[in-house]
Amino acid sequence: MGGCGPQLADLMKMLQAIMSSQLTYICIDALDECVATQRSKLFDSFKEILERCPGTRIFVSGRPHIRAEIEKRLAACVASISIGATRDDIVGFLRVRLSQDETPDAMNASLEKEILQRIPENISEMCVRAIKLRTSSHLVR
Repeated sequence: MGGCGPQLADLMKMLQAIMSSQLTYICIDALDECVATQRSKLFDSFKEILERCPGTRIFVSGRPHIRAEIEKRLAACVASISIGATRDDIVGFLRVRLSQDETPDAMNASLEKEILQRIPENISEMCVRAIKLRTSSHLVR
């Protein structure tokens, strides 16, 4: 295309052509890591996709602080749930990963204890947002 990448409008047209005729799922992980100005453009694109392609479902994950932004920008289109791992879930995961360590001689009891203490204390709850199009008075599932 003459050295230029596709423009957002062109990408939207291609996506809409694909999604207008079939059930489509779009999954976006770690939305909170996207720069705020880019999230704004992304939300506008989501809204356009959901309006033009009712068979599309968008699932987004991110940390809790973006929930308000999602609900504000896509109020009529949002159904959301929060999920989180318990401390026991995190410790169990860490124990499995530590048992799979390819350099077991690098680990000692003190380091393992510190890992099993500090990491669960510093993990924040993750949220999953399921953005779905409303039709009439029902939320399409």
